[in-house]
Amino acid sequence: MRIPPRITRFGAVGALASALLIGGTAVTATPAVATTHAATSYATTAHVASVHVQDVGKACYSKLPSQAHETLDLIEKGGPYPYPKDGTVFDNREGILPSQSTGYYHEFTVVTPGSPDRGARRIVAGEKKNEDYYTADHYKTFDLVDRGC
Repeated sequence: MRIPPRITRFGAVGALASALLIGGTAVTATPAVATTHAATSYATTAHVASVHVQDVGKACYSKLPSQAHETLDLIEKGGPYPYPKDGTVFDNREGILPSQSTGYYHEFTVVTPGSPDRGARRIVAGEKKNEDYYTADHYKTFDLVDRGC
C-alpha cells in the first residue's frame, strides 16, 4: 500500500514513518551535481528549468486516453497501482516541469495496451490538487491536465 503523495507532506520524517508503519521503502535524496562527460552534458537545474518550463503544454482531460483517466482515478484513491514503480519520486531531471524540491513530484504509469512493459506514457503528479502532467513520450514533453474541458 502506498500513501498518495498529496496526503503525505511531511518530508523525510513522513517517508520514514510511512516505511516503518506500512512496510514501504524509505528513500533519502541527495542533491544532484551538474557534470559534463563525453556522452552527456547536463546544465544546472536552474538553467534547464528556465529554458524548458514554457515547453509544458495543456491537455484537455476529455482528450486523454482512457488509461490516463484510470491512472488519475487511482491517484485520487491512493491506489492500488499496477506497477511497483508507481508512486515513486519523479526527480524532474529533464528540467521541463516547474522547479520544485525533491519529492514534490511522483510518477505513475499510464497503461499502454499491447506494450510488453510499462510503455512510455506517464502521469507525473505534483503535491497540489489537480497538478497532474501527462507525458506520452517518456518525459520528453509534458502537458498539464486541464479538467475544465
